[in-house]
Amino acid sequence: MSPSVKRIPTGVTAAEDRLWSVQDVSYFLGVPVSTLYQWKVHSRGPACVRMGRHLRYRPADVRAWVDGLGDARVSW
Repeated sequence: MSPSVKRIPTGVTAAEDRLWSVQDVSYFLGVPVSTLYQWKVHSRGPACVRMGRHLRYRPADVRAWVDGLGDARVSW
């Protein structure tokens, strides 16, 4: 291997495999960060994992949760 070729270190994930922060999910869903925390308290919203003091979301879980909402429509 030539010295100019860099290898990705073991354990580094591609951007699409990265876990999303609360801010990332807030932006994706278009809801305030505080709403995500309330959903967590009341066991609603997309699945998340706690990493230390931080919540992280798997992008696939967030998308699956949105897809699971299906045709839920609000009737006014």
